Amino acid sequence: MAEPTADSMKWANALSTRPSLEAAVDEAVQEAQEGLGAPAHLGLIFISSTFASEYPRLLPLLSERLSVPHLVGCSGGGVIGSRPQEDTQEIEDQPALSLTLAHLPGVNIHTFYLSTEQLPDLDSSPDAWIDLIGVSVVDQPQFIILGDPIPTKINDLLEGLDFAYPGSVVLGGLASTGSSMSDTGLFCNQELYREGFVGVALSGNIVIETIVAQGCRPVGQAYRITEAERNILLKVQQQGSIPSDLSSPIQTPLEVLQDLVQGLDEQDQKLAQHSLFVGIVRDEFKQDVEPGDFLIRRLLGIDPRVGAIAIGDRVRPGQRIQFHLRDAQTSAEDLEVLLRRHQKAAQAKSAPAGALLFSCLGRGEGLYGHPNFDSQLFNRYLNNIPLSGFFCNGEIGPVGGATFLHGYTSAFGIFRPA
Repeated sequence: MAEPTADSMKWANALSTRPSLEAAVDEAVQEAQEGLGAPAHLGLIFISSTFASEYPRLLPLLSERLSVPHLVGCSGGGVIGSRPQEDTQEIEDQPALSLTLAHLPGVNIHTFYLSTEQLPDLDSSPDAWIDLIGVSVVDQPQFIILGDPIPTKINDLLEGLDFAYPGSVVLGGLASTGSSMSDTGLFCNQELYREGFVGVALSGNIVIETIVAQGCRPVGQAYRITEAERNILLKVQQQGSIPSDLSSPIQTPLEVLQDLVQGLDEQDQKLAQHSLFVGIVRDEFKQDVEPGDFLIRRLLGIDPRVGAIAIGDRVRPGQRIQFHLRDAQTSAEDLEVLLRRHQKAAQAKSAPAGALLFSCLGRGEGLYGHPNFDSQLFNRYLNNIPLSGFFCNGEIGPVGGATFLHGYTSAFGIFRPA
């Protein structure tokens, strides 16, 4: 990797677990500024939901201690960050504040807030979205998006950004509350918001590379959808066959699922009772699919009368699907495969300066049985990179060239100079 220059991109993160908000802000600001050692152009703040009653005090406290022209952040049921000379920590359901400061020479930064009422409808032209965001498509911006935990119109926003800014990376997550069900907070510069979206558009000398680990493994055979209505699978046929091929009959998804479960071993049969998902292949022209090629969606319900299955996304005839299972081991193996692939592809590129992790509340210690698993695995492959983030109520990241809202996922953004 290329060595950084004297005034190159720099990131620094500080994590405080002090129970007093004033003490946490003091500690995080001091350590982040010392770690950065340069003027901060962008700040990213993630605060534990245990501080919910004090969200209105956060930005005034920060402004007294920190001068940064652009700041975005949100609340989370858990926050992710590190102390100087220590490994990254994932702090769940405890007081914690994670502050990242970035020195970004040659990078244009534009922060914004969007209410759901402001979003154009999906029949609008790209210009409507560009006017709303306030950044030209010529700038080729990359986006970090944070939203409130009730995902009203989130899919409209993601589709609109993909439509207006083709090729741009969109990464982020929905704020979360943990187990307390307290209020959420979205932060943009000096303003606290309770709903909508905050974000930052980055353009110029910056690249965001993504790793979206959905934590599933395929089971059984792949099938092509032959009949579907909205999010309901009605008929499927084994992948590669054609309708006139009588050796591979058209079946209902329920018939396929019943045959699949009967063929699983005892452990996977138990897993299928609560951790069964459907993977949709995103690239219709790719023959040999691998981890990262599937968009994983929940199985919502079954209609035994017609053998139909409803899933958590729209589907159409011609798409390929495969059932998936999820457990801790699969999640670990999936992430490691993607990290190994990224490490190999990045060998000739400039050194990354920092990274963000948007991880589902359903992962973490509850999934793996011990804390810090995803962040420690990341650090094993990309060490000495400041990593921060939070536990989300939904994760935003690209799969197969389009941006989606995910669940049970860890979405990483890796930032390097262009």
